[in-house]
Amino acid sequence: MILNDSFPKEKAYVQEKNLPLVIVGGTVEYHGPHCSYGCDTLIAEGLVKELAKTKEMMIAPTIAYSPSSYAVGDETSGTVHVPERAFEDYVYYVFMSLLNSGYRNIYVVIHHQFEQESEMPMTLCYRMAAKRATMAYLEKTKGQGWWGSESYSTYYEELEGANNPFNWIKVIPTMSAAVQTATGYDHAGKYESSLLMSLYPECVKLERLGDIPHWFTKNAAEASKAIGDEMKEKSLAYLETAIV
Repeated sequence: MILNDSFPKEKAYVQEKNLPLVIVGGTVEYHGPHCSYGCDTLIAEGLVKELAKTKEMMIAPTIAYSPSSYAVGDETSGTVHVPERAFEDYVYYVFMSLLNSGYRNIYVVIHHQFEQESEMPMTLCYRMAAKRATMAYLEKTKGQGWWGSESYSTYYEELEGANNPFNWIKVIPTMSAAVQTATGYDHAGKYESSLLMSLYPECVKLERLGDIPHWFTKNAAEASKAIGDEMKEKSLAYLETAIV
């Protein structure tokens, strides 16, 4: 199901079944002369769409503009960078709206700057906004002192269960650390180019590699659909267990 194409009946069904509501956290970022600017976004979107063929879920609109940073290319490179504080506030309001609407099983799936599941600025923005929104929603609906009230006396027993409000919004990578170790991981090199090639072959043009030389794209000439297909399958196997 696609949220943008849905109606109140579908919303009610998703919430009644507590199905995953999945948001792709994307970027518009320079990936050398051979990979499209939407590389990170497209990889996450492609994997989520593939997963949706076998797992019942609702796919929310992608958040494409984000804190990409100018670490790879400067501000003339085509990268779109949204400062972290502004972005965190923006997604906070998105999360608040979703919680107010009744969603309790929200996932943000990110491919950008998630080496070995490290805590990079964009990921931290999503996670901080998620906790802020959850705390604000609980205080709004239950009042001040909600956690200390007798009604929450079973809080610690329910930390791993569906009733734990701090599991309502989860931020996860497209590729777990274990998958990255098994397949390889880079920025616009052999591995990322291969994965994008597997999902969206028209967005990789290896013949343009020589247009602008970079150290991080040198081994992209070794990229192949076969490598990408293996990365895709391992990533999907991880996401199958991570999104529940």
